[in-house]
Amino acid sequence: MFPPPPLSGLKVLELAGLAPAPFAGLLLADSGASVLRIDRPPSSSSSGGAPLPSSDLLTRRKTSIPINLKDPLGISLLLSLCRQADILIDPFRPGVLEKLGLPPSLLLSQNPRLILARMTGFRRDGKYSSMAGHDINYLSVSGSLSLLGRANGPPTPPINILGDFAGGGATLFQGILLALLAREKSGKGQVVEANMVDGASYLATFPRFALGTPTGDQPRGQNILDSGCPYYDTYATKDGRFMAVGALEPQFFRAFIQGVGLPSEWERKRYDRKHWPELRSLLENKFRTRTRDEWEAIFDGTDACCTPVLTYPEMADPTNKREGDQRPPVTLTETPMLAVTKNRSQNQDPSLGQGEGVEGEGYQGQPLLPGQGGEETLKEWLGWVKGEQFDVEDGGLVLNQRPEGGSSAKAKL
Repeated sequence: MFPPPPLSGLKVLELAGLAPAPFAGLLLADSGASVLRIDRPPSSSSSGGAPLPSSDLLTRRKTSIPINLKDPLGISLLLSLCRQADILIDPFRPGVLEKLGLPPSLLLSQNPRLILARMTGFRRDGKYSSMAGHDINYLSVSGSLSLLGRANGPPTPPINILGDFAGGGATLFQGILLALLAREKSGKGQVVEANMVDGASYLATFPRFALGTPTGDQPRGQNILDSGCPYYDTYATKDGRFMAVGALEPQFFRAFIQGVGLPSEWERKRYDRKHWPELRSLLENKFRTRTRDEWEAIFDGTDACCTPVLTYPEMADPTNKREGDQRPPVTLTETPMLAVTKNRSQNQDPSLGQGEGVEGEGYQGQPLLPGQGGEETLKEWLGWVKGEQFDVEDGGLVLNQRPEGGSSAKAKL
């Protein structure tokens, strides 16, 4: 039996958003925090006014309550929750929280220990702060997108991993952890500001430095680590799948050319860039002679740095014998994060996480309906019961207050 995960006991309010902020909430939930998502009440245009799930699938271990943040009664309830919470995640564009009447100064005055974690795309104080954007836009103005893509082609966005999740949600999570450490010393919360422009640019520290060195001083797609080098690239196999080659060091390159069947003279010739087109052509032809599984069998157990390019659908297949089970991002041997894959035994290695995991095994997200599980969370956090401390009005929760000697009355700001 493992001890509770590291963030057990923390209460987190997550204002509903998409991608980066929910990912920060997911990391908190997987670390043991109790995360309560604040959703909009169901609109009258939905089927019979029934709540519909949002497109957010980063919901595991979270619960929800609907609150109308344009109603003073809803704001009153949120403020009451903030007085008891450890963390509030703000996913909105700059100025939105302030327009709701919830500036950081008010929130921190209500609860000096509160950590207000704010996530934006562009810098809050930058040129683009009032503009809409997506991952590709944040990468473009951060400079990092200019590094991505093959030679003689346009910059290529790498899906939304680098901006939304690495530069955004994971960076915000890091800021929250730093603020929690600071609170242990000072007893005070603070505002944590994260944006995807700065996050992505910080992640690009090494390639940015490398622009002035032989590692990265050539145009995009013509350097060692950006697909310019033939022994650091991917190759199509006979069956239309791919192998990844990263044979940079001499001993690894030697093992690689032995496995692929090239003469040893390439150990010397590979350093001369004028030979790279020839080597690339040879490798393209070699890899097309066998299937991916056949190449995998040749290189398994070697130091050739040549591995199969696995897809998530095949990794999700329970018959897959590779590293397909999804796990937490880091291992804490004494207080591990919660498991992703279901049916993990309590007495297994801590590196696999703990607990029973979740539906979908980390390959399929589960929608969270507005209001799902939230009332149970309020009871667990605060002992609140519907009809006593709160009620439902127009699909959203509102705070009740009991005047002295009287019946309940809706709280107002």
